[in-house]
Amino acid sequence: MSTNPQTNKNTAWGTDLPKIGIRPTIDGRLGGVRESLEDQTQALAKSVEKLLTENLRYPNGEPVQCVVAKPCIGGVAEAAATEDLFRRENVGVSLTVTPCWCYGSETMDMDPLRPKAVWGFNGTERPGAVYLAAVLAGHSQKGVPAFGIYGKDVQEAGDPTIPDDVQHKLLSFAQCGLAVALMRGKAYLSMGGTSMGIAGSVVDHAFWEKYLGMRVEDIDMTEVVGRMNKDLYDAEEFKIASEWVKKNCLEGKDFNAPDQVRSREQLDSEWSDSIKMALIGRDLMVGNPKLAEMGYGEQAHGHQAIAAGFQGQRQWTDHFPNGDFMEAILNTSFDWNGKRPPYILATENDALNGATMLFGHLLTNTAQIFADLRTYWSPDAVANACDGYQLEGQASDGLLHLINSGPAALDGTGEQSADGEPTMKPFWEITDEEVQKCLDATTWHPSITEYFPGGGMSTRYKTKGGMPSTMTRINLVAGLGPCLQIAEGYTVDLPDKVHDTLDLRTNATWPTTWFAPIITGRGAFTSTYEVMNNWGANHCVLTAGHVGHLFITLASILRIPVYMHNVADERIFRPSTWNAFGTDNRESADFRACENFGPLYGRK
Repeated sequence: MSTNPQTNKNTAWGTDLPKIGIRPTIDGRLGGVRESLEDQTQALAKSVEKLLTENLRYPNGEPVQCVVAKPCIGGVAEAAATEDLFRRENVGVSLTVTPCWCYGSETMDMDPLRPKAVWGFNGTERPGAVYLAAVLAGHSQKGVPAFGIYGKDVQEAGDPTIPDDVQHKLLSFAQCGLAVALMRGKAYLSMGGTSMGIAGSVVDHAFWEKYLGMRVEDIDMTEVVGRMNKDLYDAEEFKIASEWVKKNCLEGKDFNAPDQVRSREQLDSEWSDSIKMALIGRDLMVGNPKLAEMGYGEQAHGHQAIAAGFQGQRQWTDHFPNGDFMEAILNTSFDWNGKRPPYILATENDALNGATMLFGHLLTNTAQIFADLRTYWSPDAVANACDGYQLEGQASDGLLHLINSGPAALDGTGEQSADGEPTMKPFWEITDEEVQKCLDATTWHPSITEYFPGGGMSTRYKTKGGMPSTMTRINLVAGLGPCLQIAEGYTVDLPDKVHDTLDLRTNATWPTTWFAPIITGRGAFTSTYEVMNNWGANHCVLTAGHVGHLFITLASILRIPVYMHNVADERIFRPSTWNAFGTDNRESADFRACENFGPLYGRK
């Protein structure tokens, strides 16, 4: 599949992206044994390469690239040569495959930072499973965790197919490992500082550096003012963007009190400034060659940021238009330049929600919804407020009101679809019709002046119901470090009258998603109320699809424990070493394993 050439304009995802390295290992005994296995082992590696390149893509839409080691790895000399190859080729993820016995510690991948897995072919002619067990023991003993992949059913030696259960684990590991590799060496751009005392916006550099391998770049919001005052943005693009906004961004009702209504002239000025802020915010994140042509070579570089946050409230919003348009449109999978990867930008500079959004984006290649976890609505409370209306179906135990103070990605309208269900798709799968549907389902309202004295335009929409979704959040806990929460569930449709009655109690100009988590009867998932009651912060992220298992796999690579989830045990995939920390209560075992190995890029 090809991508729109416009999609690679001003993105963080260039051409030199990390590759997946495939390591075919083999019994090194020459004189008949190795020779009989060369073709089979290489064929196994090639089948894995085909699976990965046909099913996985980088955030820019290009197929994932693999590097297959050749010759096969039969001992330490070939392991070292493969390591040299991987370093030259920018390999960020390692996958060892074999149908046979090999020399465990002589052939294993010893790089401590590269995510790694081993597939031992389940066949009886040669003991690939024996090697798998032996090399995983070596990984455990040496403190270099690896994922073990072993098919449930025995296969014939010459069987070229990859069983479904093995495919699932190969793809899940590779997607999560690639997310780790894509983050390494990039930056989070903190635009401003702490917003209204929100803990997540007290940006913790150590978290980003030790756990994600990223740096934090800090700038003051006066940089945005300065660029606006100096017209330090692409003037031609500003003109194109302004025309596109006028045509596609429908201005809705002004919900301000009469004495707070701003003039048409003032609103037009706020629109203009909001568009400039979007251009400047993007340029600050990823740079823009156009600025070099204008004589601003340093500013043209950007900050290599694959995620960012904008403080906004209140030091900015008391005096200038809020960041709602900037945050909404950058987080969306399209704009005046066409369809493109989202720019991950966290409201109120909540860097922990920003990191969670980044996880969701890299695991799915889709836009993410940033939201307040605002309210739990019990069935009784809904009935009392809405003339006896009874919640039913997925919402029968109550609803969580996800709403953000102004912005959210327009993909979150749910106006994209797959397999007959609303969803949020990678930009290369979104149709032009779906882009227009998202735009038509969104209205932009003059911000409520008492909240935002400096003005701005806020996003309003209602997410379509029936979208399988995953709600997540990273929290920081003193003495523990980062930990992750996950709740899979569904978005919910409410009758318009019921929606309006509940929604308008908060703010008429903000986007709303009604979410019902899947209740399991265990832990925090004994009820919808307990999900709300156990959530660790005021913000959350909503990702399309039931992808909690991917978040768990990614977190285990980074050594971030998960302390609340409703993912079934059979879907959980962590490094094999985790089994040594307990096989009964896997949540507790995860905490012990993460504490034992410490953050991926730093000492405990």
